[in-house]
Amino acid sequence: MKSQTLLMGAVMITAACGGSAKLPLEAGIGPNPELPAPRKSLIPVVKVAKAEGWATGTKPVAAADLYVSQLAANLVHPRWLYVLPNGDVLVAETNAPPAPKEKGIRAWFMRRFFHEAGADIPSPNRITLLRDANGDGVAETKTTFLAGLMSPFGMALVGNMLYVANADALVRFPYRAGDTRITAAPEVVVDLPAGINHHWTKSLIANADGSKLYVGVGSNSNAAEKGMEVEEGRAAIWEVDPLAKTKRLYASGLRNPVGLAWNDGRLWAVVNERDELGSDLVPDYMTAVKEGAFYGWPYSYYGSIVDDRVKPQRPDLVARATKPDYALGPHTGSLGLTSSAGNTLPSRYATGMFVGQHGSWNRRPLSGYRVIFVPFAGGMPAGQPVEVLTGFLTGEGRAQGRPVGVAIDRRGALLVADDVGNSVWRVTAK
Repeated sequence: MKSQTLLMGAVMITAACGGSAKLPLEAGIGPNPELPAPRKSLIPVVKVAKAEGWATGTKPVAAADLYVSQLAANLVHPRWLYVLPNGDVLVAETNAPPAPKEKGIRAWFMRRFFHEAGADIPSPNRITLLRDANGDGVAETKTTFLAGLMSPFGMALVGNMLYVANADALVRFPYRAGDTRITAAPEVVVDLPAGINHHWTKSLIANADGSKLYVGVGSNSNAAEKGMEVEEGRAAIWEVDPLAKTKRLYASGLRNPVGLAWNDGRLWAVVNERDELGSDLVPDYMTAVKEGAFYGWPYSYYGSIVDDRVKPQRPDLVARATKPDYALGPHTGSLGLTSSAGNTLPSRYATGMFVGQHGSWNRRPLSGYRVIFVPFAGGMPAGQPVEVLTGFLTGEGRAQGRPVGVAIDRRGALLVADDVGNSVWRVTAK
């Protein structure tokens, strides 16, 4: 009876949320997005796309000049991708680590909503290797490459060492070209901020010579509502020296920096911005990460726009907050990021970045649920994005899939991890 009452309350609250966007999605995209006044309410906007997966014979819709096929199916919550030099593809099958159950009616609602979205499955805690030996675009080999990890996410090969960013530490393993399984024990390089793990993913990328690794660490809250003491070392990108096993803060004030990529020698990141300010705020963004820069979280967004929910404020930090380079739309869940370098798609995709937009749960109407290409000119984003893959949502607003990580494979195709469709998609020229 109690659960029925709570469920009825959830339905009533969801129906009462309202708060539909007043601006088109495009208004929140580009170097100078429209940023209206915040729309605060006792109950935040909630609109969840129920996860249902792909029916047999269906798949995402590719742009007119592209073709999409399935590199691998029947994975378990595939989130992130890494392509090895020999062409093998590593897939992190992963989810959030176990955490104490938060109490209260709001926490109960959030668990219900994330269950609907397919985001609450236990983490498989493994990395799977996919091998397409005959080059037909289908992985005929699928093996467990690493098991027993701790919510693994980012991966990077440097020399003969494979680095994996677990939720609590950066670890490494010996690797030989052609290996299909690693059984060696992990060697801890540096610990990473863990604990509550509101944002648990730890992204990872190496610089050109492998002398430095960069790790993205998300915040432990939406807008510091749990206090800043639980945010120590979080909402930041760390630079790691793998030989010395040391780390230093590279950039901060980034609420949840997930995808990391190099472009023209500069480190770029996609960042999930804060929630509960309405359907039009705050846009996720893509930015070149400046060493030592502060990007506002939690005190402000898009430079000096103060979030007055955060107490006490830090006007000293707001005064030096860096404005991001390119907005990707409010609540799009932009997670995946990769440079277009080396792709063999048509020429309009030659220079820019591919972004996997996982999709919203708190915007009316829904946003994201697509893979886009952001064209670059002169080393910077230029113009509106191009849709690469769509069709992840049905006409009734249910999620057949949700794109996450993106990567370019050895033959220049675009790979996309789909954690609701439990697949890796492969996009080629039509």
